[in-house]
Amino acid sequence: MQDLDRLRAEALAAVAAAGTLDQLEAARVAALGKKGTVSGLMKSLGGMGPDERKTAGARLNAARDDIAAALDSAKTALEAKALDERLGRERIDVTLPVRPESQGRIHPISQTIEEITAIFAQMGFVVAEGPDIEDDFHNFTALNIPPEHPARQMHDTFYFGERPAKSGDGAESTGGRHLLRTHTSPVQIRTMLRDKPPIRVIVPGRTYRCDSDMTHTPMFHQVEGLVIDETTHMGHLKGCLIEFVRAYFEVDDVPVRFRPSFFPFTEPSAEVDIGCSREGGELKIGPGAGWLEILGCGMVHPNVLRNCGIDPNRYQGFAFGMGVERVAMLKYGIPDLRTFFDSDLRWLKHYGFLPLDVPTLSGGLTR
Repeated sequence: MQDLDRLRAEALAAVAAAGTLDQLEAARVAALGKKGTVSGLMKSLGGMGPDERKTAGARLNAARDDIAAALDSAKTALEAKALDERLGRERIDVTLPVRPESQGRIHPISQTIEEITAIFAQMGFVVAEGPDIEDDFHNFTALNIPPEHPARQMHDTFYFGERPAKSGDGAESTGGRHLLRTHTSPVQIRTMLRDKPPIRVIVPGRTYRCDSDMTHTPMFHQVEGLVIDETTHMGHLKGCLIEFVRAYFEVDDVPVRFRPSFFPFTEPSAEVDIGCSREGGELKIGPGAGWLEILGCGMVHPNVLRNCGIDPNRYQGFAFGMGVERVAMLKYGIPDLRTFFDSDLRWLKHYGFLPLDVPTLSGGLTR
């Protein structure tokens, strides 16, 4: 115990001399480790008498506290020094050009909309757009959706508060309560109210519904098409969609079937399925024993034409609609809908597309 002052001084000198964190750790182990000098003296207390042990214990605790305080102070200083050196080494020159690996990617939703638009543009369709905030007339009434239809209920639709809307001239709107559109079909109504037939438009955009789980999100994307003229019939609709499916999935012999269905705004109505196989647990679009539903379609209901001021005795046409996320997941093998909206750059780097890979039928949709 007579050597305690000398051991304390040596330990403090070793701490002061440490120039790195590794050297500081070595000094700590030498003094306070299990086999350290101060720890060794602490073990000797058991062989002392009560009075001697009390005095020696107080001295050892004081020496240990002094060494521990010196270690903490030195560690803080060395960590700050190491951080300054690292910041100096890793300094970024913001005047340098962007690194090639930092090149951005086109999101699969944007790419899919471009692919769909490119296919229908070759068929003579033009892009039409409309507001995300709609009124009851354009979103429901004009589309022949009755007041008691479940789609109008609060559990399915994002409604705004009750407030009369003002038109451009200051007059109150007669369109009814406002809401976030539940489909892109209101753009079809606005197009038919604004333009005279013949009409041939493709309508991409965001839509909103009160639904959120593994297979649904409150905001998603749709693409709809509308054709109105004097001669269009169901055969034209089928030919148009069969051509689209085979061009989009880039499979010449993909089977396509039309199943009778019901939509308030079309009559007759149909669901479109494409053939697939699930052999070996792998989903493959093309000939096979399975079927996948991808979109809905039908001939525009006469009531919809009347609501838009178009004579159904002279004009007729067809409409169709599909979910962008659904067809993107099928084509690119994306297993989870929620990952589209996670903002994960690793996911985007894997599934995204290079900015210059613009989809065209001549150059290919997925170069």
